[in-house]
Amino acid sequence: MLANRKHIKNLNIAIILFLIFVLPPIVYFYTTRGYNNFSKLEIIGTEGHKIPAFSFVNQNNEVVINDSLIGNIYVANFFFTSCPSICPVMTKNMAYVQSKLRVYPNIRFLSHTVDPLNDTPIKMLDYVNSLKSKNININLANWDFVTGDKNELYEIASAYFVNVSPDSLAPGGFLHSEYFVIVDKQGRVRSGIDKNNNVVGVYDGTNDAQMKDLISDIKVLLAEYKRPTKEIENEK
Repeated sequence: MLANRKHIKNLNIAIILFLIFVLPPIVYFYTTRGYNNFSKLEIIGTEGHKIPAFSFVNQNNEVVINDSLIGNIYVANFFFTSCPSICPVMTKNMAYVQSKLRVYPNIRFLSHTVDPLNDTPIKMLDYVNSLKSKNININLANWDFVTGDKNELYEIASAYFVNVSPDSLAPGGFLHSEYFVIVDKQGRVRSGIDKNNNVVGVYDGTNDAQMKDLISDIKVLLAEYKRPTKEIENEK
């Protein structure tokens, strides 16, 4: 009888531990946005569309080319250092995304200037340090702020499906998208699905809720790469 009571007690403890520590992650896995049904991100653009070859220079005066990003998932956006409106907010939100994904390897961040005539490497580094002094935690280990040829920068924006252009009527003299874009390890633009089953496409870098969606969707993409190699190869 005593042995049975001890067995029942141990069983009850095991059930309680299961309910506390095992069941919640299982429920989360199957019900949270992006993870249910082992979903995948959409590939955006026409068949075969990829970010074209580029060569830019970052805040440390180092060359950044697209080949150096192959094998990494990266988030891209556009900014300029003298932007008086949305850029600081976007950079703060990008830093938030970076911090939430810091434990995952092979994730990069790429911020392209729309004002290459003024945004030299040293000026971009000053911009980063200025934001850091305001407690915006930017980690340059996997985040490049890049400048380069104006035409190349503007042309590549269209490959990301965002708009940039000089505009004398816009704050700071430039009109540029506030959107963040996910690029996968093969250089393809990727996107999640919203609650209405619509393709998101791009993520509003000034919107806190969409930053959480972006983080969730990157985790979905990371999960894709954990599937069998043959299955991934067949999708290239």
